[in-house]
Amino acid sequence: MLQGNLSRVTEFILAGLTEKPELQLPLFLLFLGIYVVTVVGNLGMIILILFNSQLHTPMYYFLCSLSFVDLCQSTVITPKMLENFLAMQNIISYHECMTQFYFFASFAIAECHMLAVMAYDRYVAICNPLLYNVVMSYQVCSWMIFGVYCMALFGATAHTVCMLRVHFCKNNVINHYFCDLSPLLQLSCSDTFTNEVVALSLSIFNIFIPTLTILSSYIFIIASILRIKSTEGRSKAFSTCSSHISAVALFFGSLAFMYLQPSSVSSMDQRKVSSVFYTIVVPMLNPLIYSLRNKDVKVAQNKFLERIFCYDV
Repeated sequence: MLQGNLSRVTEFILAGLTEKPELQLPLFLLFLGIYVVTVVGNLGMIILILFNSQLHTPMYYFLCSLSFVDLCQSTVITPKMLENFLAMQNIISYHECMTQFYFFASFAIAECHMLAVMAYDRYVAICNPLLYNVVMSYQVCSWMIFGVYCMALFGATAHTVCMLRVHFCKNNVINHYFCDLSPLLQLSCSDTFTNEVVALSLSIFNIFIPTLTILSSYIFIIASILRIKSTEGRSKAFSTCSSHISAVALFFGSLAFMYLQPSSVSSMDQRKVSSVFYTIVVPMLNPLIYSLRNKDVKVAQNKFLERIFCYDV
């Protein structure tokens, strides 16, 4: 009888970042610029790695996959956000919302595990350099990347299947700029206990385990670096990790700020700002971090640009 009285929601309204009309155009231009930089940066990194034989190493294969994840993550969120800045009413259909939620969850989970895999790669390179080519062979790297995407698809499928079981009644205004887990569950007029248990279980697996892997890897890395006697050797070893440390700090730092604050302390506006950081800003910053702080990437970029310039001449 309860299900018979429920009117199925066919569309949602996204509240967006702000309700102030005078901010819509400036925000549109800002996020359009961020998206263009994200696409150019990540696509450029993928092309640079694929077409430069000097970058055909495990570290750069993982970086190529990270750039692909960042590009897709931003593309899932930003175009709809830009459309909503110009629309009178920010409407998204039920099926579009579930699709966006599925791909958002997929790429967010993939990013967590990809950063963990990259930390393990740095651990092997610094702590076991003589065995690096054996341990991190092409086959092993391929299976690791495949495993990351499998875990991402499994987690996203579990989240989405549980979300499809949720009933939404009259209130269809999502207090967010995209279809995220928590804002959707707040609109539910049915029991969400299963969703919350699944979310907690997957969060432990997809956030705690990668975080533990990263921390463990860097504990061993730091211990190994401290045993190096020469200052130049220490500096060289640390420089191979600095870009990854920055990427990890940005992504997991924004996630922690988003999800670890008590709801009584953080407002929804603060949560939206942190969401913007890890869904839109971090994918833009990652290729910049790796291109500015990585000597091999900078050398490859210069050669690639010289080659293009010579062809043009």
